Amino acid sequence: MADRILGGRYKVQDRIGTGGMAMVYRGLDEVLGRTVAIKTMLPQYASDPSFAARFKQEAQAAAALQSPYIVSVYDWGQDGDTYYIVMEYLRGTDLKNGIRRHGALDCKKVAQIGSQIAQALSVAHAHEIIHRDIKPQNIMVQPDGNIKVMDFGIARAKNSHLTQDNSVLGTAHYVSPEQTQGKELGPTTDIYSLGIVMYEAATGSVPFDGDDAISVALKQVNEQPEPPSKRNPKVDAALEGIILKCMQKDPADRFQTANELARVLRDYLAGRIRAVNSATASVAPAAVPMGQATAPLASNTSNMPRANTTARRMGTGRMKPQTATEKARKEEEERKRRHRRRLIIGAIVGALALVGIVAAIANAMGLFNQTRAVPNLSNLTEEQALAEIDGSGGFFQRGSVKEEYNSTVAQGLVIDQTPDAGQSAPRGTQIDLVISKGPEPAASVTVPDLTGMSAQEADAALKAVGLVGQPGDDVSDDKVDAGKVAAQNPAAGATAKAGDTVTYQLSKGPETTSVPSVVGMTQDQATKKLQDAGFTVTVKNADSDSVEKGKVISQSPSSGRAAKGSTVTITVSNGSSTVDVPDETGKDEEAAKQDLKSKGFSVTVQYEASKTVEKGKVISQSPSSGSAGKGSKVTIIVSTGSSSSSNSDNGKSDGGNGPAPSDPTNETDGASP
Repeated sequence: MADRILGGRYKVQDRIGTGGMAMVYRGLDEVLGRTVAIKTMLPQYASDPSFAARFKQEAQAAAALQSPYIVSVYDWGQDGDTYYIVMEYLRGTDLKNGIRRHGALDCKKVAQIGSQIAQALSVAHAHEIIHRDIKPQNIMVQPDGNIKVMDFGIARAKNSHLTQDNSVLGTAHYVSPEQTQGKELGPTTDIYSLGIVMYEAATGSVPFDGDDAISVALKQVNEQPEPPSKRNPKVDAALEGIILKCMQKDPADRFQTANELARVLRDYLAGRIRAVNSATASVAPAAVPMGQATAPLASNTSNMPRANTTARRMGTGRMKPQTATEKARKEEEERKRRHRRRLIIGAIVGALALVGIVAAIANAMGLFNQTRAVPNLSNLTEEQALAEIDGSGGFFQRGSVKEEYNSTVAQGLVIDQTPDAGQSAPRGTQIDLVISKGPEPAASVTVPDLTGMSAQEADAALKAVGLVGQPGDDVSDDKVDAGKVAAQNPAAGATAKAGDTVTYQLSKGPETTSVPSVVGMTQDQATKKLQDAGFTVTVKNADSDSVEKGKVISQSPSSGRAAKGSTVTITVSNGSSTVDVPDETGKDEEAAKQDLKSKGFSVTVQYEASKTVEKGKVISQSPSSGSAGKGSKVTIIVSTGSSSSSNSDNGKSDGGNGPAPSDPTNETDGASP
């Protein structure tokens, strides 16, 4: 797979991970020049057409998810029989490895990680995407401590087989009861799995384990988890309650939305939660602020005491006997008093009832509402939060807005508000907001070495430590490939403040210069001229009938520009090619001349008398043997006989028929063409 190009642009490099469904490689987007992660599906999944179609649909849906806590999906494609997803390349380690190395995390870190995962799930659920495979292997912890959730949509596309090997066993440790039973799944499925992830992070171990996937899955359905504090006494009651509420067997008993869970975890981190009842939806606040406690309203009115039920004592003396007339008169007066009292009481009760009815109607119409519950603005952008305040019809007013660093809430989102959400507040109350500035940068950082990185890699490396990259002018460099960082300022290892700019310069490759022409020069002249221009010289030799020995016949490269320090090869002439000189001694003059001419020599004939060599025969020659270059001269001495029979002439050019005694000149014949 290495060095393969997928989709005409994604170069596969080294393998960085293996999963139950896919291989993950580091790769290079050759169009944008950035490092990416490339996930290729295993053949047993890619060969299923229904899987491939669903996988494509889910990959496209995952690409639409935008969150600082979700790995970005850039592209999806098919190349031959290979299905692949191109994703954001992350530096760091997955949460599973982190727990293996360091054991249980502290409660605050568990809540921070859980809050960020919940925020990622909230975005996915809003797009009607259920992850279905939340586990620590799919949670990447970055160098800055923040997390990114991976594999959105992929779990939905795969066919889960609980009888498979360890790759599925790993998922069974985090699967929800309803997922195990094949029931319809909703957002609370992911919340259950997140609860197990937080359980493992808080204790260092999964709540349910077994020899195979089936036994683990059955425990998910039938067994209650051991409280986290039993395994790790450092787990406090509030976090334990949150975790166990996520892990309720009945989805209706869990947090109903990821956003709700994220909000509760943020409240826990802020110290606003004392305890959570894992069996109900109740959350106990850490303390009730002054003025917020309210008495319960009575649902029924109490009976009014009857008038005149208390006996009046008239004194301690004896009463006088009453006559019948007086008794009748007093009874009548008492009857009339009771009647008037009943009328008065009835009028009062009727008036009170009327007032109650009017008040109820007015209350329903909002005419007498002098207080309202403060809206929850957590996790909204500043713009969204202010719009919510303005949408109250003037009941609430904008207050102050300030920013604070926060490691759990993404930059630009509301992390706190005053008054708190849900608190009863009067008309005209100002709501103050605190906006996240993201994680607090370190006071100082060490500048990383960018040499050999692409511009995109350099920017990412600087961003990871809180610095800003700025490309400068490109420079020539004979050691660094073109397009890679050759120089930087400040230098690697220097100390800089977070937010400082580091300027880097990309290599243009080696510096080039014009190649001078040295053809026709002597070897020494050519070598000096090329070395003065900055080149290294290599010399080769060759025979040449047209170029004088010791001079340059050709060069490579012959012209144009080349990198300084590179090699220029020159070819120097050995002169014409050489041939053996035949021995012509004792031969007839004409035969000797023809033989030498056929070998490519120029012939010069000289004549002298000889008492021992017959007239017309060759006495001697020069050179007499060995080899000589083509076209070079060979001189033959031809006998004129004894001195008594001929003049002592030096020779004659007569075509080779013997000397004319009266002509003392030499005879010179050129080589045969």
